[in-house]
Amino acid sequence: MNIRLASLLLAAAGAVAAAPAAAQFAKSEDAIHYRQSAMFLQSQHFGRVAAMANGRVPFDAAAAAANAELVATISKLPWAGFAPGTEGGKAKPDIWKEQAKFKELSDKLQADTEKLAAAAKGGNLDAIKAQVAATGETCKSCHDTFRSR
Repeated sequence: MNIRLASLLLAAAGAVAAAPAAAQFAKSEDAIHYRQSAMFLQSQHFGRVAAMANGRVPFDAAAAAANAELVATISKLPWAGFAPGTEGGKAKPDIWKEQAKFKELSDKLQADTEKLAAAAKGGNLDAIKAQVAATGETCKSCHDTFRSR
């Protein structure tokens, strides 16, 4: 299966998984828990790739590729948990006031995580390092703007 088709299938699966999630939130606390859980999982898998890129753990190309692929998949999920009426948690109210900017950053994260998965699949540690840095900056940018400490 080529990478473009695989990416398309993963994107479709993410969209399918996220769409029913938005309809299932009976309470805003459910949406908050959903998005925080997705972000936690994403950070765990991203952290594994970043640890290899930063030399904190030995580089394992297969593990890097598997974790980066999970990061790309998971990056599609949390956004359903930011629907109107789901304010709270660590999310700043600005998310609901600046929807266009928030969407732009969420789209950028998803694009960056796809690039990370591609770099990791290629097995080139320098390419992985560069994309870990870019993806990390995107995470930081969104957290600095839209996440309370």
